[in-house]
Amino acid sequence: MRPKAACALGAALFLMTGLLSAGTADTVAAEGGNIRITPILHGSVQVEYGDTVIYVDPWSRGDYSDAPEADLILVTDIHGDHLDIEMIAKLRQDSTVLVVPAAAADQVEGEIVMGNGETQELAGIRIEAFPMYNLERGPEEGGLFHEKGRGNGYVLTVGGRRLYLAGDTACISEMRQLTDIAVAFVPMNLPYTMTPSEAAECVKAFQPKIVYPYHYRGSDLGEFSTALEDDSEIEVRIREWYPGS
Repeated sequence: MRPKAACALGAALFLMTGLLSAGTADTVAAEGGNIRITPILHGSVQVEYGDTVIYVDPWSRGDYSDAPEADLILVTDIHGDHLDIEMIAKLRQDSTVLVVPAAAADQVEGEIVMGNGETQELAGIRIEAFPMYNLERGPEEGGLFHEKGRGNGYVLTVGGRRLYLAGDTACISEMRQLTDIAVAFVPMNLPYTMTPSEAAECVKAFQPKIVYPYHYRGSDLGEFSTALEDDSEIEVRIREWYPGS
């Protein structure tokens, strides 16, 4: 898959985050070779390690024109920007492992259902299904956009490195207590997840080596990066998740 062009957020932010240049994929050093990470769109991510191709929340509004078939597909939630049946079908092959939360199980076939707190090794990857939920924001008083237990974030162990894909979530206690995270993908768009400042406070708590803001449409990424300026142990990677917008 062709990586997406980097976003232009100004010279200072460029130096701070090390933005992608056109034609280049992000890499993370791991045992046995690099992990390759390609932002696609919104909450959609492609991860490659060796010959293994992983997609998280593939969404047909993204560019999958050169996408290799999937070895593993992970779905975080039931909303259309996470559970896209047609896109999943295009990326699947006979051997593809598809992991979904129970709330999505009746919409797909041949899936493996995982609930919060469950761990499995699938397609050679250790997968931990992790809570993702809102604390207070919802479509109406007393309701939440994402209730606890409905969807999954995921922690993947790839090449000895732990990757955390938070899904649509607030700054929950389970996130704050994470340890040994090499790469984190953290959302920050209202009203569905967090503000940039809330996301930064959560990132400070669990101290990933690298953090990607994603699922951030309309958010002030400069606010997020600035809030982490004094935390030199954390590398902030700002990438273009909304090409052409």
